[in-house]
Amino acid sequence: MTSERSVGIVIPAYDPDILTLERYIKDIRQALSPDAIRVEIDAPRKSHVDRLNDVAEVNTSNNRRGKGSAIMEGFDALNTDILAFADADGSVPASSLDDIIYQIRKGTTDVSIASRRHPSSHIVAHQTVVRRLLGDAFAFAARKMLPTQCRDYQCGAKAVKSEAWEAVGHHCYEPGFAWDLEFVSVAGSLGYEIAEVPVDWEDHPDSTVSPFSTSVELATALIDVKRRTDAIDTSPRFRNVKKTERSKLMKLEEEDGD
Repeated sequence: MTSERSVGIVIPAYDPDILTLERYIKDIRQALSPDAIRVEIDAPRKSHVDRLNDVAEVNTSNNRRGKGSAIMEGFDALNTDILAFADADGSVPASSLDDIIYQIRKGTTDVSIASRRHPSSHIVAHQTVVRRLLGDAFAFAARKMLPTQCRDYQCGAKAVKSEAWEAVGHHCYEPGFAWDLEFVSVAGSLGYEIAEVPVDWEDHPDSTVSPFSTSVELATALIDVKRRTDAIDTSPRFRNVKKTERSKLMKLEEEDGD
């Protein structure tokens, strides 16, 4: 039996496919019945805001804040026991987002992250060869450099206990796509348990994200994230913290009929 903990979901968006996003929000409501869904949308069209206001709480920014900044602002604005985010393209379906949040609801972990590289994950549509090679190379480098080893740092869905976010959020600075990496690395450096959860996952080749420019951004950020998390590790303020050296691979379990 899982405890009844309130759930808030943030969806960061920039120039989204509005039909896909509307459908995704409706799927999330049906699958999870969350207490709040908040879309953080950068430089939006008025028509998009008008339509999204019918299905979710919407916060807009005239400037392009970046994915990380949008998630952090959304998390800080929510007042729920569990905070989660999912990318606006719906590459992680609502059913898999539910699996990620379930691990926190049942009390097995502090942080729960989607993992395309989990052996039990089901890839509905693969990325291009170039994207896969770049992603694999980056994940390998991150595992070698950072204090917490994961199979997949960047998959676009994660959840965290609100009390853990209070601590982790103070050490997150990355405004863009590298925020996922920093979030995981900081959480591990502060000793929070991290679960990697298998997902169904589908690539969206029409994404506005450039694989090459994003790879450069991530490579540069990796050095900064390592420096900041090394500082946590060596700080006398956290000398009694036992950092989380590797994530746990969580298997999905059948409900007990409750």
